[in-house]
Amino acid sequence: MNLPCISGAGIMERFWVVGGEYESTDFRRVAGGKAEERHGPFASLAAARAQWAARSMATVDNAHIRYRIEKEDARTIWVVGGRYVDTSFTRYAGAEERLGPFKSEREALDVWRAKAWATVDDALARYHIERL
Repeated sequence: MNLPCISGAGIMERFWVVGGEYESTDFRRVAGGKAEERHGPFASLAAARAQWAARSMATVDNAHIRYRIEKEDARTIWVVGGRYVDTSFTRYAGAEERLGPFKSEREALDVWRAKAWATVDDALARYHIERL
């Protein structure tokens, strides 16, 4: 699922080359329990593409290594939600839960998935991703 990148007047976009060696070709978990590599930021997509191409070509013989380009802007990414008083989802039963900020949409999506699965049996719990 790709979340939209929001940009507007006065927001500086930056690009990152993210990836590394993964446990399998589903590219979900980095090998050895390490964090994904993050290279950048790059001020232009062209500069990020050049770095992506260099890293990809240097590791072309290993099917478990993959890099991608992520766009970031000055806004921060959060996972927001919690338990609501009813299914109109307009008032929280307690405090709003705000997790983040995250460096990438992928990190936020992973946390959102974890929260969604942890509360799957609670019809009054809901989480979403926000850019602020």
